[in-house]
Amino acid sequence: MRSDSYNRKALQVAKQIALNMGIETSEVDLKELNLPLYDGDIEARGFPDPVEKLRDAVKSSDMLLIAAPEYNHSISGALKNAIDWLSTEKNVLDGKSAVIFGVSTGLFGTMRAQFHLRQILAALNVLVLPQPQIFIRSGKEAFNPDGSLIDQKVLEQLRNLINKTIAITEVFKTNNK
Repeated sequence: MRSDSYNRKALQVAKQIALNMGIETSEVDLKELNLPLYDGDIEARGFPDPVEKLRDAVKSSDMLLIAAPEYNHSISGALKNAIDWLSTEKNVLDGKSAVIFGVSTGLFGTMRAQFHLRQILAALNVLVLPQPQIFIRSGKEAFNPDGSLIDQKVLEQLRNLINKTIAITEVFKTNNK
């Protein structure tokens, strides 16, 4: 949520990789959306505008790039809330593919959060490739002043994961026509 978050920086790196591969990207900023907490009573009255905006963005996408911070060894409440809104009524995540990655200030680089996120996404029929897993650690030292990643090995792993996910997404699209 923080405007200068490490995960926001990592997302910009991932978006640039996808753009360089010829993939159109758009970004949904959960802070800007200001989603209400999921509540079945709210849903029964109809999705609020921010929820509709999020759901429409996901519906129109083939693949998701998710920069997942780690809070208390799990995903953030904001991300979980967004997933809850996406999965209710008709699960708009169904059949999507996702690239997940994350940055933390510690040495585990969101490993535990990504484990939980993989479980959640698997339950919602979202394909997340098992390898490579991108754990960007020591967030304070991970980026150059221009926002690029310092660790070229991690950058190449992220590029590889995005490339593989694009390829499998294309296979899914072709087979589901």
